[in-house]
Amino acid sequence: MAITVCPVTPSFAAEIGDVDLSLPLKPSDLADIKDAFAAYAVLIFPDQQLSQDQHLDFARHFGPLETTIALHRKDARLRVRKEFADVSNLDHNNEVWGKESRQRMFQLGNRLWHTDSSFKRLPALASLLYARSIPPIGGHTEFADERAAYDALPEAMKRRVESLVAEHSIFNSRAKLGFTNFSDEERAGMPPVPQVLVRTIPESGRKSLYLASHAGRIFGMSEQDGRALIDELVAHATQRQFVYTHRWRVHDLVIWDNRCTMHRGTDFDDLRWKRDMQRATVCDVANSCEQAGIRIEAA
Repeated sequence: MAITVCPVTPSFAAEIGDVDLSLPLKPSDLADIKDAFAAYAVLIFPDQQLSQDQHLDFARHFGPLETTIALHRKDARLRVRKEFADVSNLDHNNEVWGKESRQRMFQLGNRLWHTDSSFKRLPALASLLYARSIPPIGGHTEFADERAAYDALPEAMKRRVESLVAEHSIFNSRAKLGFTNFSDEERAGMPPVPQVLVRTIPESGRKSLYLASHAGRIFGMSEQDGRALIDELVAHATQRQFVYTHRWRVHDLVIWDNRCTMHRGTDFDDLRWKRDMQRATVCDVANSCEQAGIRIEAA
């Protein structure tokens, strides 16, 4: 039996059935999954019983794996393997973190609209987030379709943003929350990088905005004007008509295309309820500027 694709909307987000990701995939099923990924950008696989190895094995079908940026933090004590981004509210003893936890302050940045690893020279292509436990209330994930958002821009704005490049840094997003307590070593380990403001997705040929809370200044513009333009575009791209909200179930695996979506986690009582979420992240083939044939260096 072939996989079943049930779209949430005609062009954004789809549930995938009749597939067990713990088993080796048939080539035809993998091809169908990749076709659905190109079409819908966010895919939900319900009720998947996955070990960490099985989770990573499925992720590798989409490209090489990242390692967690927690390795750059001075307080790094990993709870899961380094190939996972641990987006849980748990410490290395699997206990809910404390109110003043530095890890908590860092992770709260995930509640801002962002796309994974745009602050890296080699950004993320796909993220695969797996729910091992969820809170009874809250803790959803919202996804914004930046392809549809680009399509809806006035033609004058499309021309304005077509060749612009923004500087991305993990420290931009954390500063928005008032968290600036980083060592010189941490800052040196994650320097700012350039990324284009508009991307073309090779598999579909569709143009997409490429935005994130990590984006700061825009090259060739004053800092004030650049930030104002980014804020305007994020507000446009996250209007309700472009957003899908995923309400997690235990053992959901969700994969999304970081090249053309933004996402954010919603609030929950992170000092009370355990939320154990583990993300495998697949690297893109090159920096977005390099893919577009633009040569620019971040300061």
